[in-house]
Amino acid sequence: MPLVVLCGYPCSGKTRRAHELRDYLTQNTERKVHVVGDEIQGIDKNSVYSDSQKEKNLRGALRAEVERKVNRDDVVILDSLNYIKGYRYELFCLIKHTQTPHCLVYCLTSAEVSSECNKAREADSQYTQEILDGLVLRFEAPDSRNRWDSPLFTIQKEDALPFEAICDALFKRKAPPPNQSTQSQPLSSTNFLYELDKVTQDILMALLDSQKTSVPGDLISTPGATEKISFFHTFSIFTLVCALNFYLFSSVILLQ
Repeated sequence: MPLVVLCGYPCSGKTRRAHELRDYLTQNTERKVHVVGDEIQGIDKNSVYSDSQKEKNLRGALRAEVERKVNRDDVVILDSLNYIKGYRYELFCLIKHTQTPHCLVYCLTSAEVSSECNKAREADSQYTQEILDGLVLRFEAPDSRNRWDSPLFTIQKEDALPFEAICDALFKRKAPPPNQSTQSQPLSSTNFLYELDKVTQDILMALLDSQKTSVPGDLISTPGATEKISFFHTFSIFTLVCALNFYLFSSVILLQ
């Protein structure tokens, strides 16, 4: 499903925008909409964002939840800070693997406005000022020139969401093509080992037979080859074929 990533300072209105977008998509499309975010994880924000390991675990849990829900049909909205550039790139790689579009909604506010909105919250849902200031300092603003931050919709507090433009980005735009790092590698054929062993044995038998009847300087043929080789080099070739066979066999076993 298409992915909408929200990002911004703490208390910048991300959850409100996520609900607005969810309601619009539910009323105007036939697609299911899933909202994934910090609130669903039931975390203590001050505890998590004051501990780098807990924060890393939270990002991993959110990414895993997105990965479970993402497909080509419905919509997933990720409602979290998403303030780390590298994390947004990980999400971009995820949607490339799924081959579905995505967009980024940046809720832009100043640090002062964010702080005021935080103070207006109920006490049990507020960030401490120290945690809020730290998150603001660590925030890596999105840049539309980066493919993982594009298409980018920057929304200020008083702006209305550009619903139609977001829908166009999600439903009318081609998904980014997968690259080698995000594609599943094809499995080897079931008879690959048999064929490898058969070809190798044919070559070895031809080299061993030539040693019985040839003298140094004679040209001998090997199965599958168009050019003849000098009998003088058969011993080194014999050793090379054995080593290559062992290497290929070991590689296939490890891949399986």
